[in-house]
Amino acid sequence: MKQAVKIIKEVKKAVVGKDDVLVKVMEVILAGGNILIEDIPGVGKTTMALAFSKAMQLECRRVQFTPDVMPSDITGFSMYNKATGKFEYKEGAGLCNLLLADEINRTSSKTQSALLELMEEHSVTVDGVTHHCPTPHIVIATQNHVGTAGALPLPESQMDRFTVRLTMGYPSLENEIALLKDRQGINPISLVEPVASAFDITEMKKKVEAVYRSDEIFGYIARLIKATRESKLITLGVSPRGSLAVSNMAAASAFLHKRDCVIPEDVKRVFADVCAHRIIMSPQAKISDVSAEAALEDILRSVPEPLVRG
Repeated sequence: MKQAVKIIKEVKKAVVGKDDVLVKVMEVILAGGNILIEDIPGVGKTTMALAFSKAMQLECRRVQFTPDVMPSDITGFSMYNKATGKFEYKEGAGLCNLLLADEINRTSSKTQSALLELMEEHSVTVDGVTHHCPTPHIVIATQNHVGTAGALPLPESQMDRFTVRLTMGYPSLENEIALLKDRQGINPISLVEPVASAFDITEMKKKVEAVYRSDEIFGYIARLIKATRESKLITLGVSPRGSLAVSNMAAASAFLHKRDCVIPEDVKRVFADVCAHRIIMSPQAKISDVSAEAALEDILRSVPEPLVRG
């Protein structure tokens, strides 16, 4: 847990005033998931991803997704070697610890689909041969909601593979002034010091997996997920993959709060971030201008929580 706090502290040197977002990103990393950051340009999405990779000493590769990026750029490809008379595998950008997929919605559907196996199985298959990514493996993707002419929205199957969808937003007035003062002639990434390693992250992930979840907590998560499938405001409810993500994120939340068991507050803390991008609102909800987050908050209020204390 102390190691995770050190990582967040280092990333805060490069990302000002977004402590809650940094904690959520750390939780996703410990839960073994992937992150979609959806926001306007220039608020620090890329800086945050690079800062995390430096603080954790992870091999990071960045792909700027454009219409001409090919699936083989991500998965790799086989090339004939005339000297040996054999085809040799040339690895793609995806085989690293942390893949930063910038503006993922600006590339073709075929290239987007190249990330499906990478995000779920942490491997790629080329010419029938599976190549595994190093451990840990994380995909952080970004997309903007503005200037989306020509952009291709991610399909539901791919959205479901992102553990959470986060938004950073504009900094407060005080934080923006501090940012202006601190960035004169300085690259914020240069301020970040390595404080952990891939081995440390793997060990912390094992501790998160060992966090106790009682039958009451499993029941609470299942009832919340069931409520998303039965709500009149929601056309498509949360999948079983989503319920697993809630459980894993709740365990990561408990770990960062120095507890060895999950309590209802952990589940409630992560529920909206995990589920909001997995549901499709009904026409009635859209007409009434009800957001996914509002519908999920209503579900949290309506489903009784178990009497479990840490």
